[in-house]
Amino acid sequence: MYSSGSVKRHYIFRAAVLLAFAVYIEHLARHDALHYYVTPRLAVWVRLCPVPLSLMALSLAIQALFGGKSAICGCGHQLPRSRAGSAAMYGVFLLPLLLGFALPNRALGSAAAAHKGMSLNYTSLAAKESSRFQTKDPFAAEFAALAKKLYTQPVIPVYPQIFSETLGTLDMFKHDFKGKEVVVNGFLYHENTGSMGGRFVVSRFLVQCCTADATPLGILVDAKQQKSLPADTWIKVRGKLQVVVYKGKETLQIDADSVTPVEQSSTPYVYTSPDSVEEWNQLQTAAK
Repeated sequence: MYSSGSVKRHYIFRAAVLLAFAVYIEHLARHDALHYYVTPRLAVWVRLCPVPLSLMALSLAIQALFGGKSAICGCGHQLPRSRAGSAAMYGVFLLPLLLGFALPNRALGSAAAAHKGMSLNYTSLAAKESSRFQTKDPFAAEFAALAKKLYTQPVIPVYPQIFSETLGTLDMFKHDFKGKEVVVNGFLYHENTGSMGGRFVVSRFLVQCCTADATPLGILVDAKQQKSLPADTWIKVRGKLQVVVYKGKETLQIDADSVTPVEQSSTPYVYTSPDSVEEWNQLQTAAK
């Protein structure tokens, strides 16, 4: 059986942890850093979390300071019976918070890409029809519709708003787009295995919900005449698409005419679009 004083101390500790999370989220929001961790749609709701967390912390503190024995029953999850157990339990929550405050907020880069595995092929669907950009597969219909839009461009821009959809379209119809000129921004990624043969990847992370599910997507780049740049440098690549065999698979590659260092995007991650064709139309209209 736990003493009233012991339970009160745990209430205070829990209130402190909840309040620390509220302060950390508010810190991220004030420094415009939530986009490093969650999608913009989720960030809208995360911004509201400090309010209920603070109210919960206040409720626990009031119970600990002013609650009677009936309000502090110690029921529910069992409390640690030793100081070491208490330190371990609260440390699980406090250590990530301390690291969050201590470490700089920055986008995922090459280290995370190497751990997760770089994706250079985006769809298992294949364009088998003889007519260009025609498909009977309903799952490929959106790719085909976007392909028709992309093909008419003298230089194909890979917009961040439809980054994964554009790469998926180019990959599906890779032979049709062979020789077409593209321009794409992202961070520079090198594999440590040496299998790239002097090439590198221009990449972005696709995030569905938060950075825990982030997937690195990219295109191989062959820039023989370009000086070498360090990994994670943000670059703008312009060149012609080619189809090469990489690790036993036909893969798109940009034969680069130029590789230019640029500032990291204010929104470094990319997200899925519910309607890539409509998004494309809006982006093209805005660009004119």
